[in-house]
Amino acid sequence: MYLVRHGQTRFNALRKIQGVCDSPLTEKGIKQATALRKYFEKIKIDNCYCSTSERTSDTLELITKQPYTRLKQLKEMDFGLFEGESENLNPARERYNNFFVDYGGEAAEHVEKRMVECCTKIMEQTENQQVLVVSHGGACTNFLNHWTTDSEMAEILKNGVGNCNIFEYEFDQMTKKFKFVDLITEV
Repeated sequence: MYLVRHGQTRFNALRKIQGVCDSPLTEKGIKQATALRKYFEKIKIDNCYCSTSERTSDTLELITKQPYTRLKQLKEMDFGLFEGESENLNPARERYNNFFVDYGGEAAEHVEKRMVECCTKIMEQTENQQVLVVSHGGACTNFLNHWTTDSEMAEILKNGVGNCNIFEYEFDQMTKKFKFVDLITEV
C-alpha cells in the first residue's frame, strides 16, 4: 500500500491549520501531484482510494486517471476551533493526544484507530494487490504511529511529512498487520 499525503494547498502555503476544513491545491501542489504521476506510472496500481476532502481527490486525479473510491475514514484529524488558525497555535505533535478534544476537535488516538481500521479493510478486500491511498499529513502520521515504535517514528519523521510524501507499507494478509517499508520524500 502506498499512502500519500495530498499536494500543497492554499492553507499549507499560508501556514493555516487544516483538518476537516478544505482549501484548494496551489500551483506548487499541482506540480507535486503531477510529479507523482511519473513515479506511479512505473508501478501497477490495482485500486485507488482517498478521503472525501477536495485536496485529496484533486491530488489523486493528477496522479492517475484510474477510478477511485472516496472514504470519510481517510479524512484528516478534526482540529475543532483551531481549524483555519495559524500553525503557530499548534502544540508540539507529541502533545496532540487529546488536546483538540476540549476545543471541539478529535483525539489523535481516534484518528489512528479509524485509519488502521479503514486501511486494513481496504487491504483485506484487495488481496495481493497494489493500492494507492491519498490522505493527509496527520492521518498518515497517526497511521504510522500504530505500526512503529516511538524511536522508529522519530527517525522516520525527523524531517517532517511534506506534501506528496509517500509512505510505503507491506500488508500481511494472515496477521492483518502493516509493515512500514519506506518514506519517499522526493520523486
